[in-house]
Amino acid sequence: MKKFVLPFIAILLMTTACNFKKDANLNAGIKLANLDTTVSPKVDFYQFACGGWMKNHPLTGEYSRFGSFDMLAENNRKQLRGLIEEIAAKKNENGTVQQKIGDMYNLAMDSTKLNAEGYKPIQADLNRIAESKTVSDIINLIPILSLSGFDPYFSVFVAADPMNSNMELVQTYQSGISLGQRDYYIENDAHTKAIRDKYKEHIVKMFELIGTSSDVAKKDMEAVMVIETRLAKAAFDNVKLRDPRSNYHKMTLADLQKLVPELNWTNFLSSLGLNNVKDISVSQKESLIEVGKILISEPVSSHIAYLQWKLIDASATYLSDPIYAENFDFYGKILSGKKDQSPRWKRAVGTVDGVLGEAVGQMYVKKYFPAEAKERMLKLVHNLQAAFTQRIKALTWMGDSTKLKAIDKLNAFYIKIGYPDKWRDYSKLNIEKDSYYANIKRANQFENAYRYAKAGKKVDKSEWQMTPQTVNAYYEPTTNEICFPAGILQYPFFDQSADDAFNYGAIGVVIGHEMTHGFDDQGSQYDKNGNLKNWWTASDKKNFDARAKVMAQFFDSIVVAPGVHGNGEFTLGENIADYGGLQISFQAFKNATAKSPLGVKDGFTPEQRFFLAFANVWAGNIRPEEILKRTKMDPHSLGKWRVDGALPQIQAWYDAFDVKAGDPMFVPVAKRVSIW
Repeated sequence: MKKFVLPFIAILLMTTACNFKKDANLNAGIKLANLDTTVSPKVDFYQFACGGWMKNHPLTGEYSRFGSFDMLAENNRKQLRGLIEEIAAKKNENGTVQQKIGDMYNLAMDSTKLNAEGYKPIQADLNRIAESKTVSDIINLIPILSLSGFDPYFSVFVAADPMNSNMELVQTYQSGISLGQRDYYIENDAHTKAIRDKYKEHIVKMFELIGTSSDVAKKDMEAVMVIETRLAKAAFDNVKLRDPRSNYHKMTLADLQKLVPELNWTNFLSSLGLNNVKDISVSQKESLIEVGKILISEPVSSHIAYLQWKLIDASATYLSDPIYAENFDFYGKILSGKKDQSPRWKRAVGTVDGVLGEAVGQMYVKKYFPAEAKERMLKLVHNLQAAFTQRIKALTWMGDSTKLKAIDKLNAFYIKIGYPDKWRDYSKLNIEKDSYYANIKRANQFENAYRYAKAGKKVDKSEWQMTPQTVNAYYEPTTNEICFPAGILQYPFFDQSADDAFNYGAIGVVIGHEMTHGFDDQGSQYDKNGNLKNWWTASDKKNFDARAKVMAQFFDSIVVAPGVHGNGEFTLGENIADYGGLQISFQAFKNATAKSPLGVKDGFTPEQRFFLAFANVWAGNIRPEEILKRTKMDPHSLGKWRVDGALPQIQAWYDAFDVKAGDPMFVPVAKRVSIW
């Protein structure tokens, strides 16, 4: 939500051709057990490349989706567990990072204490909300609850000003709906209506678990639904949220006061710790205007019910087992199709990782990330930059002036690899032994104070948006940076013993993916300095938009479930990035092996191994419920379609597998995407 960061869900570490041993000593990297050779690659490439993996890794009850990168995340989680439990078993000096890590983990693991407390840790906050008598009382509570980590009505954040990317700007964003996606409140197909009905039942049950009578719980639920539905109807949909210019409305505080007069904005922002704010960007004006109307038109009793619900919903995972179980039954089972809760230790590790991420990350890289890896990764990134430059120069649809600016932006990438050069200071975060929830609340207050303190200051481009142990990567347009954390050092993204065909097909495509985000339908609107500024000629932009439309229409046509199509506009940025990553990395692969071509291994040519390695990144199983959920909420296409939707756009894939007209996966050249 808060920043336009584009994660890929995978990454890292590979040496370039010059770092590898001689080809004779390197293997193909492809695990034949991952394949399903009963299916032709011309019919269903995803099944051919990943069918064996899917058969050998059936979903367990804990997961609604489980793929090859989830396996790495599991291994990563076990490594973190070892580091954290070693600290938690000791008596650590108060105030040290070790004390904070250890106490946080132990509180999360103490089921006896959690169950004895029940909902008592949130009782004082529930009472405080219930004591509200007027709309002013409600408004005064909003910033207090926001600082504690909830999102009532709307949210406030600080990030780079899209029009002046060197400066941090206070901004608002639509929020306040616990289902997270407006469509669940608005659409009336059978599945969505069923989810909405189950959500209502869930709200009632949760109110009952904190001691509310059934009659009052039902009344409170109705009040919650009225407010959340109004917020949902006023919210931008996922496609409009992807348009940077439609989500930027910078104005003075005086103008904001006129736009939404129901709140005293000077007092409101001051309560958040944001003083002397002169300018602010209202990301979605219509939504914030509706918030003002909701505040004065709904009765105070309804606002009390809504705020109490936001508190209950946000704190449920930090309270007793019965409360957690009901929360899981809805969000885990009903919404995603999961069968079983994750073990307590995994949830505890996740909390510590979320609260003290860079402190844990510092220990992680010291033990698991070799120092030389940064240099190796940097060389590969530069290889991909060179290949991308080649492809830009060869474009027939782009004019010379735009090409020069595109290459200038590409060369200006701020590259982050492995871990940050400077680490977060957690000295002001207090972790105490009172309750699990109380520490989560303090952690949220600490994090918000850290973020809000940036307002009006210069952007620190050295700051990371992800921790080093994160299994992910991202591109950030306002700093024009690509970031590859140290989270993944092993198959299927990197294999030290495999040749370039495998590694360029896997980690190489990941790097190319993040680079392409700087030139997708969103990233292309930002210049090399990270400003929302057009650098295209009118004709070149028209050509780009027309070619991107082909991509959107192609993914619109994909049937992801019976009667349900993909959303090509919502997933457009990620699909362009997958496409670009494939094109760029294949070019870099051919460059790297031009003087020493690779041979056939395990029955596959090097070109075939490149595309098999790419597909294996997305091997995975997924539940029907999760397919429907992700189609509404995830800007990434489903794993199968990141393969079977992307590859038919790539001529090199046709050549590698001899795919011809008449084959099920064949797409005529005139209908293929042709951008980067």
